[in-house]
Amino acid sequence: MRNVTVDNVTDVVIDSLGQHATLEPRQREIMESLIKHLHGFCKDVNLTHEEFLYACDYLGRAGALCSDKRQEFILLGDILGVEVLVDMLSNPISGDETVSTVLGPFFRENAPVMPKGASTIQKNFEGQETVYVEGYIRDNKGNPIPGAIIDVWEDAPNGLYENHDPDQPEYNLRGRFESDENGHYAFVAIRPVPYPIPGDETAGELIRYMGHHCMRPGHIHMMVTREGYRPLISQIYDADSDYLDNDSVFAVKEDLIGKFEKAPEGSDTDLVLRFDFTLGNQAQAMAAE
Repeated sequence: MRNVTVDNVTDVVIDSLGQHATLEPRQREIMESLIKHLHGFCKDVNLTHEEFLYACDYLGRAGALCSDKRQEFILLGDILGVEVLVDMLSNPISGDETVSTVLGPFFRENAPVMPKGASTIQKNFEGQETVYVEGYIRDNKGNPIPGAIIDVWEDAPNGLYENHDPDQPEYNLRGRFESDENGHYAFVAIRPVPYPIPGDETAGELIRYMGHHCMRPGHIHMMVTREGYRPLISQIYDADSDYLDNDSVFAVKEDLIGKFEKAPEGSDTDLVLRFDFTLGNQAQAMAAE
């Protein structure tokens, strides 16, 4: 095609797909839709060449920031509500399964394995409130699930995760726990506080361009896995936290809000939090898909 115009360029690019290599049906579906929507966006806003070049530079700078401590593209996807949308599309809820939400950019693999009821706290902060978190892992028939792995992580009272704070010990406020024969899990943590997602670099540029704030409500991340069940990536939100109604990454779900209660007199922690999880059967989920 030697005569590419505004009117035919989208069709020209789509027609080029698969000319020199066979495309799988899913590849073609993704690329055709991407090209149509991307070209449509450019036409809708009458994108200028200067803006296009800025976008290319912006994406290059975002890529340069990615490391084992910061995944900038996940962060950008969070700010735009893309990760929460993809999560909802990928993990439709069946029955009374616990709803999932975003993984976020601060997860670290290989958190220390700890006995039930152990504390994730390696460093104390002034004004912190300790909390005993417990609950049950069950299937969608109400049966306990023993041997489920609960991977937890949260920010410190200074609003920073340990992998973004050189003053915190390695894997502070992170841990992996296993549910017992009754499906019960428990650990000690710190009451999470609202914190700003990184507002520097490209993430900050984007959120300021959107006219939005950077704050997230206080929450504890929890990933629950057990062979034979659909993995669950979720968060427990503090019912008394600010920003529940205007989370900067749009990840709050009503069913994930938990109440941090004052611990009974004589307890080892300031607060207690009870939160149960229901996992869906992996085979049933695959059949539904």
